[in-house]
Amino acid sequence: MQYTNEQQIIVNNIKVNYDSFGDPAHPAMILIMGLATQMIFWDSDMCRQIALQGFWVIRFDNRDIGKSSKMTQAKIPHGLAFMLNVLLGKKINSSYQLRDMAADTLGLMDTLHISRAHIVGASMGGMIAQLMAIEAPQRIISLTSIMSTTGNRSLPRASNCTILKLMAARAKNVDAYVKKGLQIWKILHAGFYPFDVEKVRQLLTQSWQRGVSAAGISRQLAAILASPDRSADLANVQVPALVIHGDIDPLLPLACGIATAKAIPNAKLVTYSGMGHTIPQEIQQEVLSEIVCLAKQAR
Repeated sequence: MQYTNEQQIIVNNIKVNYDSFGDPAHPAMILIMGLATQMIFWDSDMCRQIALQGFWVIRFDNRDIGKSSKMTQAKIPHGLAFMLNVLLGKKINSSYQLRDMAADTLGLMDTLHISRAHIVGASMGGMIAQLMAIEAPQRIISLTSIMSTTGNRSLPRASNCTILKLMAARAKNVDAYVKKGLQIWKILHAGFYPFDVEKVRQLLTQSWQRGVSAAGISRQLAAILASPDRSADLANVQVPALVIHGDIDPLLPLACGIATAKAIPNAKLVTYSGMGHTIPQEIQQEVLSEIVCLAKQAR
């Protein structure tokens, strides 16, 4: 199976870092990761297995994360007012919004000469994927939204206690970063399935080596809070869609996934018992099969 090593290309005047699995002649499937999370958290084995099903799988670092450009000229949201808005889920001002990140993904497609692609997004990545289906439906073959939401602020949300636990303090070294990261990912994993400490430790260590930006994470969070509700626009989406969600998601409760599936006409909703805000190894094959099945039907 072909593999293209990590490389950077210019997209919308910023650097976007990506790698790919499979034959570029095959239909493209683009994986969009969530808030504060680098592309390496898309499991490499999962990417290979999808590629072996006949797809060109591309994963990348969003702006302000990993090896992609940090928006250092943009204002860094901080302070008590910002924290209160986060805790209350209120809309705020931001230097960029999720639609700018959707434009980054479309720009990546342009640069790689991909006219249409299957789009798979997790958490914030699901929000970005939804916007792509809203704003550029002619570029989307199928849409998969995993553990995400519509942006409707009346939907249930994580408790303030959970949010405060997930707010990462600025780490001064790799040990502190990994220690805090393990605490966060254990909360997100939700405890039903065994938590693979060593695998997550390796990913966090690799993330530190690839580049960590606390300011960038704040800007991504601000982009989520600054972006409007997508519910009404999702009603016009006609691309084949799949919504995947866990029943014990501590960050975006199951109601968010149900609302997403209801908002998109004819979307298929698949829920997993014991799944939190991660894709546990024990159900990874089932999730992969659902994504591939939708893509093959749409193709």
